[in-house]
Amino acid sequence: MLQAHNLTCVRDERTLFSELSFTVSAGDIIQIEGANGAGKTSLLRILAGLSQAEQGDVFWQQQPIRRQRDVWHRTLLYLGHQPGVKAVLSARENLQFFHAQEPEEVLWQALEEVDLVGYEEVPVAQLSAGQQRRVALARLWLSRAPLWILDEPLTAIDKSGVIKLMALFSRHVDNGGSVILTTHQELTDPAQRVRKIRLSVAEAP
Repeated sequence: MLQAHNLTCVRDERTLFSELSFTVSAGDIIQIEGANGAGKTSLLRILAGLSQAEQGDVFWQQQPIRRQRDVWHRTLLYLGHQPGVKAVLSARENLQFFHAQEPEEVLWQALEEVDLVGYEEVPVAQLSAGQQRRVALARLWLSRAPLWILDEPLTAIDKSGVIKLMALFSRHVDNGGSVILTTHQELTDPAQRVRKIRLSVAEAP
């Protein structure tokens, strides 16, 4: 499905990683590991087409994503480290904005999955950081995109929430989807489907 080919990332004249290549197939869960500053978020943004690599390319179905941006953006769901939701809207209104085609009952079910029952109509600006994160994560229950690229999706999520998310990831890949994520948590993976890619901080010259 996805191929990263010889990716090199340079930020502020420092090489974060170089000549990085890997593939992501249907049914894969890929965990990007590395110390702070190793370039995990930069890699996810390159994969999502939000940033450019210094060298190398990203391919989807054997075609560079830069040549098929409309198709690519319909193919993936990207959730960054920041919640990326509209603060003036409520949790329900945010889901309605991103998934206008979904009926109301489906939106409510997604909010129930992330334990936001009772907070559906509260403006996001009045929610805690963890609750704001859960508004964004509720989109996973609504997404039909085959590829999910997620930057620290488990941050500010309690243990039961982590279990629900891991079960959702498993269902997604069982249905032929793929997940690429970063997290500082140790993933519980009884099926041993999580494949890890570790980024090392480049040494200063």
